[in-house]
Amino acid sequence: MDYILFLGVLLVLGLASTRVVKIFNLPNVTGYLIIGFLTALLCLFIDSFKDTPYFSVELNKLNEYISPVALGFIALSIGEEFKISKIKEYGSKIILITVLQALMAVVLVDVALIIICNILNLSISIAIALGAIATATAPAATLMVIHQYKAQGPLVDILLPVVAFDDAIGLIVFSISIAVSEVIVTGATVSIVSILLIPLIEIVGSIVLGAVLGILMRLLIKFFKSRNNHMIVIIAFTLLGVGLCELLGKITINSRSLEFSNLLCCMMIGAFYVNLAKDNEQEIITRDFGLIDRWTSSLFVLIFVLSGAHLAISSDEIIKTNEISFLIPVLIIFVFYILMRSIGKYLGSYVGCKLTKRDKHITNYLGITLLPQAGVAIGMANQISTMEVFNTNNIGNIIVTVVLCATLIYEIVGPLLTKWSLNKTGEIPKDDGTYPYLKTNN
Repeated sequence: MDYILFLGVLLVLGLASTRVVKIFNLPNVTGYLIIGFLTALLCLFIDSFKDTPYFSVELNKLNEYISPVALGFIALSIGEEFKISKIKEYGSKIILITVLQALMAVVLVDVALIIICNILNLSISIAIALGAIATATAPAATLMVIHQYKAQGPLVDILLPVVAFDDAIGLIVFSISIAVSEVIVTGATVSIVSILLIPLIEIVGSIVLGAVLGILMRLLIKFFKSRNNHMIVIIAFTLLGVGLCELLGKITINSRSLEFSNLLCCMMIGAFYVNLAKDNEQEIITRDFGLIDRWTSSLFVLIFVLSGAHLAISSDEIIKTNEISFLIPVLIIFVFYILMRSIGKYLGSYVGCKLTKRDKHITNYLGITLLPQAGVAIGMANQISTMEVFNTNNIGNIIVTVVLCATLIYEIVGPLLTKWSLNKTGEIPKDDGTYPYLKTNN
């Protein structure tokens, strides 16, 4: 297939979808996902007349290449929010809120699904693995809604760092939970290396790599003055961060591949670029990030269109390869996963905000904005599906199916809830450009 032609078609379809969703007052990201899903269904229909699938396979290949790059730029934008002044103001409070909302989701999903798995006579390793995946929150959908509606205010200031730190918490919990799940399935002994050392290497390694690249980028960019050259340097180092994380992922410890986080890495690149700048350079920093946002807007359209396509193709494969008897327990687990994760995210953030004495608007609505789930969760599920130990008794298939179905729901409903929450807190500007939250606070 001509990938360039295909990318052009997807961009046109994504752009057209924004005109449709605007009629219903829906976020653009919802339109991207739906048009991607419908495009994939059309490709699957065409492939049904062929001996071997073609269009659907090519769509998945495009997603594999574009998704990590787009997530890298999203993380870079989030890194801009990690100014030292904000960290001093919110630092410990953000960490407490992030930990509580992540762990509450883990506990509620684990407890509920362990009970369900026992009733359905399934391995409780499924419950533990899904509990770990429940921590993951999608930064892409959240950032797209914030940018589309030019949202700003106290909720946004808390939301972006929480989403960023959530990735680090998710990696730790995921690594520990998968190690425990392996023990349950195989009956092997618990390994300190798999439970503590590997997560530490992955997280610290991602942060250190991003910090080094951020420092190098800051030193290099001093030799260039024009905005175009600044943009080239920032794009180059973001791609380096994503590429190096992929490369380092080929390293294995105890037969397990390391999962360096391109989100954490690129977030640190952005954070160091902002914080190493002098006060008189802050205007240039703001300009540079504005240029990147404009350049990457088309990339973000593609990631969501391709994400919608990926969900449709993966769902089709699962339906074709599994019987109804398999899908019934999956449906039950899926319902409880959605319910318990949503409750856990909301309660955890609510308690965290209460303990840190956040404003009532943040306390009431932060948890709702943390529901979207996409790339990171799918990546975790796919990693489980490739591990031989989880190929027994359909454990891997059940986990992947539940996560894909949940992602479809969360990615369609999540942006709507995020927009609603930002509206309720007055952080989306009115037609005259004023922000209602400012009047409320004054």
